[in-house]
Amino acid sequence: MEYLPNILFGVILFGGVGYFVRNVQKLQRNIKLGNDVDVNDNKAQRWKNMLKIALGQTKMVVRPIAGLMHIIVYVGFVIINIEVLEIIIDGLLGTHRIFAPLGIVYDFLIGSFEVLALLVIIAIVVFWLRRNVIRLQRFVKPEMEGWPKKDGNLILYIELVLMFLFLTMNAADFQLQQLGAAHYEQAGAFPVSQFLLPIFDGMSISTVILIERIAWWAHIIGILFFLNYLYYSKHLHILLAFPNTYYGKLGPQGKFSNVEAVTDEVKLMLDPTADPFAAPAEDAAEPGKFGASDVMDLNWVQLLNAYTCTECGRCTSECPASQTGKKLSPRKIMMDTRDRLEEVGKNIDANKGKFVPDGKQLLDDYITKEELWACTTCNACVQACPVSIDPLSIIVEMRRYLVMEQSAAPTELNNMMSNIENNGAPWPYNQMDRLNWVNE
Repeated sequence: MEYLPNILFGVILFGGVGYFVRNVQKLQRNIKLGNDVDVNDNKAQRWKNMLKIALGQTKMVVRPIAGLMHIIVYVGFVIINIEVLEIIIDGLLGTHRIFAPLGIVYDFLIGSFEVLALLVIIAIVVFWLRRNVIRLQRFVKPEMEGWPKKDGNLILYIELVLMFLFLTMNAADFQLQQLGAAHYEQAGAFPVSQFLLPIFDGMSISTVILIERIAWWAHIIGILFFLNYLYYSKHLHILLAFPNTYYGKLGPQGKFSNVEAVTDEVKLMLDPTADPFAAPAEDAAEPGKFGASDVMDLNWVQLLNAYTCTECGRCTSECPASQTGKKLSPRKIMMDTRDRLEEVGKNIDANKGKFVPDGKQLLDDYITKEELWACTTCNACVQACPVSIDPLSIIVEMRRYLVMEQSAAPTELNNMMSNIENNGAPWPYNQMDRLNWVNE
């Protein structure tokens, strides 16, 4: 019976970590459904971008209030959870505050954790007010109704509870140290939780120990729950922001990628030595699909983008199409891509590792043509994203499918392409008449 708590702790710990690993494997599987793309160039710049954008949060502070609050929550939550290492060791070995012999260093760490916990609580309250009381416009768009709104609030509640559990655990521990309870040696500094000590006035040592143990167990179980909740939440970006910024686009923003089959065809047309009547080689591969109509047609970096989306809405708030009342929302493009990818993943799970056509696709069932053609390709959404997501690349690939596979471009665009083909310019004037305006 003496080791029962340690065994129970081990079961909960390895069960929680195991479920997290299972979700990570599923996440990797889904992302790898995308086409391969070479993003191994200029590694030095990629590392620099990751350190500057993901770790340094440089694009977050463009909006100072939200940026500062996010840095507090991010840094505070990560650093405070360093104490999780001590909790894990204590839970497995049956010790209590095993790092206490570090002395003044330990006191400094615990004191710093408490100050950060208080700052995190303040930041969380500010975030909640911005979402639910002030109701900033980017948080009340149509795509944020239902689960996205609940998810945004739920993650705040989880973080708030974890911070209060942390402070309650420390306050009870400090009270037990003051009372001279067995196994509760004088260790740590408690600049914040000491103000909670009046709560324990008049309580027996056994009652305070019970509160401390409940807070301790609830804290570690809550962290494991939070870890596994990430897969189902927009807060997956906590993990994916780093690879996403590393693999972010390095070339000129808005530069179109060439379709290899089309490039080869153009080169053949311009080659004066080519035989226009030559039969294709017997081993020549069939040209692939032009553009994208479903998530499997996108590349894996674009699918990684979809999972990394924080749903912060900065892209949509900067989008000129969205600002002028058009249906397009770059955030919705990323959310729809992720939702469709999740649907495909569940299809594969249900069919023993094989995707069975379900009669649905990203185009039309999730993203409409009206949304795609509303985009001005200005790159405002790409510039605004704090984690280097590129909604424009998905929009362009889906447009490419509409034009090259379905010939479904808008009338204005078809007219322009016809003019370029016939007149060498977008305008409906014969080349011989271009300079007539000089004589007018």
